[in-house]
Amino acid sequence: MNRRHLAIAAAAGAAVLALPSLALAQGERDSVAARVEAFRKAQIAGTSEALGVLVAPELSYSHSDGRVEDREKFLANASSGKSPFQALTYENPTIEVVGPNAIVRFHWLGEQKQASDGRIVATNLHILMVWQKRGSEWLLLARSATKL
Repeated sequence: MNRRHLAIAAAAGAAVLALPSLALAQGERDSVAARVEAFRKAQIAGTSEALGVLVAPELSYSHSDGRVEDREKFLANASSGKSPFQALTYENPTIEVVGPNAIVRFHWLGEQKQASDGRIVATNLHILMVWQKRGSEWLLLARSATKL
């Protein structure tokens, strides 16, 4: 066997060894995607119970107007009923799993009804989420929004 054959054999061996980790990474991305979708549905439902099981105790939730909420404040405001969602879409999500963390980005298109006057307000945002795996569950640790 010459050097070329050894190099080809080594590359093939490395590719075969990488297959389980690629499958594992895809499985983790799928798990995160399911949690992100559960979070979107929980936002529409607007209940602190549905949202509470998806967020970490140390949550830092940043709005596009600069407000930052901790877990308690986020859950209280998200379930207040002051601005219920009429529609909420997460477009073109990307998920990158890095160890026990996942970086999620997407385009947010939402419509909320203002309880004060009944107006429908549209939101067009770019969202960055950081999810962290704790035990077997992914929890939202941080979220940041930027107006588009």
